[in-house]
Amino acid sequence: MKTKTIEHKVLIRATPKEIYNALMNEKKHSQFTGAPAKIAAKVGGFFTCYDKYLNGITLDLKPGKRIVQAWRSQGWPHAHYSIVTFALSKKSGGKTELHFTQIGVPADDYADKNKGWRTHYWEPLKKFLEK
Repeated sequence: MKTKTIEHKVLIRATPKEIYNALMNEKKHSQFTGAPAKIAAKVGGFFTCYDKYLNGITLDLKPGKRIVQAWRSQGWPHAHYSIVTFALSKKSGGKTELHFTQIGVPADDYADKNKGWRTHYWEPLKKFLEK
């Protein structure tokens, strides 16, 4: 199976800790996405988002700095996971750069996932945190 890599850089007017918490706290995650999420916020912890459309396992956590997850979407080939990394770095003016990569996205789902991160994550996350 052919795979592709998604890479985004997003500037958000919030602290790295606020972004990390929004991504890893299931209540906050559900608030900003508007969809159910279950997140065991620990290395080896399982997560589901968007009513189990997305699921995976957290591989590495550095609070306020980095999240690494094995991540998969409904409809992907059996047992296929991509690796997602959210890297957070503080910038001037109370902003944080979120450098996102997703390695191993099935090529036939690349366009939808690439757009989905923008519309279902970055835009609502910015609205949620930049109030």
